[in-house]
Amino acid sequence: MKVNLTTKDGQARGKSRRAFLGSLSLALPAASLLLASACQRGGGQGDKFVIGFSQANKAEPWRTWMDSTLMKEAAKHPQLEIAYADAQQDNSKQVADVENFLRQRVDLLIISPNEAKPLTGIVKRVYDSGIPVIVLDRSIEGDSYTTFIGADNREIGRAAGEYAAQLLGGKGNVVEIKGLPGSTPAIDRNAGFREAVAAHPGIEIIADPVADWLRDKGREQAEAALRANEKIDLIYGHNDPMAMGAYLAATAMNRADGLKIIGIDGLPGTEGGAKAVLDGKLDATFLYPNCGTEAIETAMKILNKEQPPKKITPPTARITKENAAQFINE
Repeated sequence: MKVNLTTKDGQARGKSRRAFLGSLSLALPAASLLLASACQRGGGQGDKFVIGFSQANKAEPWRTWMDSTLMKEAAKHPQLEIAYADAQQDNSKQVADVENFLRQRVDLLIISPNEAKPLTGIVKRVYDSGIPVIVLDRSIEGDSYTTFIGADNREIGRAAGEYAAQLLGGKGNVVEIKGLPGSTPAIDRNAGFREAVAAHPGIEIIADPVADWLRDKGREQAEAALRANEKIDLIYGHNDPMAMGAYLAATAMNRADGLKIIGIDGLPGTEGGAKAVLDGKLDATFLYPNCGTEAIETAMKILNKEQPPKKITPPTARITKENAAQFINE
């Protein structure tokens, strides 16, 4: 069976699905490749579409949630196949993964970049070659893509800063635990938060260590900050795992009493941020939609020759103890 899709320049491309999948499985490590069924509104009768999905990493719970949501949505469409590559938070590996998708001429690329600058060049090459590109969650430099789907991280950071100021009554010492420095969510969550707290001169950010989105690193950085500073009133983590790391550190050091902790993600389930808020471990988190459903819905529109918006921004929400229960089972 052939896969046919008209490219940006109007030329149709086709390939043997079996040949494509065989060569792809040789090119990528087994741990980095997942093939799942998906797509019923594809091209002509009998057509199959192959989407290359390049994920920044699978270490973050939020990304596991994204993957699960995306694959669940894709499974509704039996004409679609997803070729999955885990970059393992390695820019060079992600570039190589996407280069492989480009060589294989996938019908569409979905990518959540590990960092913006290192991935910009290869994403532009794919887009300029005529393959539609959906950039998911983290952006790249420039606009060489078909659609970007992601929440407004700057606005989320600003909302977190405003709520932090409210919790502190406009004064106090804050530690900000940051995500991967070159990633757009970390950049924007930092900028938005600082814009908000700048309106409150009584609030001082006394430390801003980097923990790369990981709970264990978040715990280490929180421990270091707590050892170095006698008075910390609030810890703001760029995601829930780092915020939970801070909670674990503060609890182990008998510093949790009176300490406010805010995260971002709001993952559902018994191990997610919403449950941590309900249990009183976090004071608040902010929902960061995983965009998996929107990614497949948008991919299907593109494959059906529809023109999607250049930017899609799913809504967010503040999660506190008062409303946390409604987010746990979503």
